[in-house]
Amino acid sequence: MKPVLQSRLLPAALLIVLLTAWELAVRQAGLSALVLPAPSAVARALWTTLASGYLWPHIGATVAEMLLGLALGGLAGLAMGIALAESAALERMLKPYVIVSQVVPKLALAPLFVLWFGFGLAPTVVMTALICFFPLMENTLTSLRQVDPDRVQLFRMLGASRGQTLLRLKLPAGLPGILAGLRVALVLALVGAVVGEFIGASRGLGAVIIAAQGMMDTPLMFAALAAIAAIGLLGYQATLLLERRLLRPYAEQQP
Repeated sequence: MKPVLQSRLLPAALLIVLLTAWELAVRQAGLSALVLPAPSAVARALWTTLASGYLWPHIGATVAEMLLGLALGGLAGLAMGIALAESAALERMLKPYVIVSQVVPKLALAPLFVLWFGFGLAPTVVMTALICFFPLMENTLTSLRQVDPDRVQLFRMLGASRGQTLLRLKLPAGLPGILAGLRVALVLALVGAVVGEFIGASRGLGAVIIAAQGMMDTPLMFAALAAIAAIGLLGYQATLLLERRLLRPYAEQQP
């Protein structure tokens, strides 16, 4: 069996085994769907809400919040990481404040965001951006600082400016670490979007979970969780494809 095919079949087989065990355990124990619905009940709820069109606007809202927050927080984190890597004085001055901003629980700030930005898209995007900011900033800073000093010195000896050294040496060399930070940021962006919807949103999969909890509709809650998991997996695979595409020219240059 080819390694690629095997790597795809094994996770699928494991998923089938886990779902089968879950289904049998629920049926044998006679658990109510209110406590723990069987996978078949979750699948019916997911299919019904997708076929009726109920879930699609909520999926679209969550994806939009995730992507907007990732774009804002990711760009800010990348810019801050580059700035701190290029200036030790700036790092000493700003790094403590950046760390403090991250150790404060974002969920605790959610009521303030609702107060400042109102209900809807804005507070969720702000929370998502704050959550995405730190992974990209830290990975960018670390990756740029770990570039081979001998190569940096060679660029300086050849008369390259600071900007040329950054664009032609440090960023390409640090690209794998930066993209790893992007993968982490994307996963956290989805978490931030859903958590933000718990507090101040009427649309989105987080709002669906809260509504399902109020209606005591546990299958719908699990269906929303399944949709969130699918979005996360698709987003993560998209970042892997982007990483392979961006790193391919550098891999081809290797002997």
